[in-house]
Amino acid sequence: MNDTTRRAVIALGSNLGARGELLRDAVAALAATPGIIVVDASTPVSSVALTLDGLDETRPEYLNAVAIVDTVLDPLDLLDALHRIESEHGRTREVRWGDRTLDLDIVLLGDLELDTDRLTVPHPRAAERSFVLEPWAQIDPEARLGRQGRVADLIARLPDRTRPVPGATRLFEPTRASSGPSAGDAAAPAAPAALAAPDDRRDDGGPS
Repeated sequence: MNDTTRRAVIALGSNLGARGELLRDAVAALAATPGIIVVDASTPVSSVALTLDGLDETRPEYLNAVAIVDTVLDPLDLLDALHRIESEHGRTREVRWGDRTLDLDIVLLGDLELDTDRLTVPHPRAAERSFVLEPWAQIDPEARLGRQGRVADLIARLPDRTRPVPGATRLFEPTRASSGPSAGDAAAPAAPAALAAPDDRRDDGGPS
């Protein structure tokens, strides 16, 4: 944890289980994490599963969303917090880019540029993914993805589109955010849950 509050963009995805409930629970878990304040979250959209071999319509479809948060957590502490939430919601990592109950990725973390063996920000493939950019643009129409420019312009260049989810509603109402404590007042985060293997802990830029 540090003294600097950064605005982070978190991509959420699920294609197993009660997908909408899992995404909503994940946003609640973010809000309950010391050092994180949820600012906004999109309405879920639907997308075809993305695998290492490309789009696969035979796999269960994803629900995807984006949350915007303010955080005082260091980058790897934030990554550990996301992995803990994934694990608590049944995420396993046997197959790279395989089906999953919950996937949380850091898309952007303020103006930070980072490339380590565990984490790269901005997300290296976010500009290619409508299921990240479209829900992000829902809640921040003027958003920019670092040096790659305006999210709206990036969306216009993509060949694929997400689909609306009938009856879906926003995962977070911004008007509620003012009642919570600031990120700077939050206590130290709980220790992250143990994960599968060290090489599985890298943010590999998977489907979400």
